[in-house]
Amino acid sequence: MQTTGTSVRPIKPSPGRTLPALQSLIRTIVAQADGQSTIRPSNGNSETSCDEIIVDAEVDGARYLLVRSHKPMASSVSFSPREREIARMVAKGYPNKTIADVLEISPWTVCTHLRRIFAKLHVSSRAAMVARLINDGIVKDFT
Repeated sequence: MQTTGTSVRPIKPSPGRTLPALQSLIRTIVAQADGQSTIRPSNGNSETSCDEIIVDAEVDGARYLLVRSHKPMASSVSFSPREREIARMVAKGYPNKTIADVLEISPWTVCTHLRRIFAKLHVSSRAAMVARLINDGIVKDFT
């Protein structure tokens, strides 16, 4: 928090970013509280996910928790056999027309399958799709 006179104004970093001074302060608090943390099940969707309470303190009548939440494992995406084949061919660099000719389907059908693959992977381009397949380790199934 940043203080200005007698009022207290919270510092709100943009999502996914933490201010360097705040990061340093959190590291100091975690180091001082080392070995005193408590693990409890999180309220997330996964039953195996847990939160680790680093600090549970009351200051000026308010309760403050510093919690370490572990990122959930990436969920595996399931593809139909046709989607798997089309994703493999896109990863190899084939254009839609070639994919359609090889699989003996319409280029429009290839586009439909690609839209479904994009939706499953939460991407909006062929390059992003291939990058996601590589990052998630799914691409090894397509070679």
